[in-house]
Amino acid sequence: MSGNYLNKTKRGFTIVELLVVLSVIALLLSIVTPRYLNKIEEGKEIALRQNLSVIRKSIDQYYSDQGEYPDKLTQLVEKHYLRVIPLDPIAEKNEWDIVKEKQIGGIYDIKSTSQQMGSDNRVYSEW
Repeated sequence: MSGNYLNKTKRGFTIVELLVVLSVIALLLSIVTPRYLNKIEEGKEIALRQNLSVIRKSIDQYYSDQGEYPDKLTQLVEKHYLRVIPLDPIAEKNEWDIVKEKQIGGIYDIKSTSQQMGSDNRVYSEW
């Protein structure tokens, strides 16, 4: 019985092997993580462009149908030009900077409330 016990060797990883594996994993994560974070920001920018386009198109359609610009964005929802006011994905709020038409009145355009810099080196509120 004691002969069998001596023939069995303990198997496992040494501390050096574990450190090598962990350092390889850390290296891979340091390469992948920045690319992942850039893709998240890129996705938010695409969503912002799309949301701006949808709201602006709805404002134009409202003006074309009604002969005047809406006084509030909620009028676009009330009159079924939009289902809901889209979210500003950069500011993460349902608030927009409103540009009023000077002569006629009403909302002529909208912009993001975010003062962060976009990938095109312009502030999001200038889009």
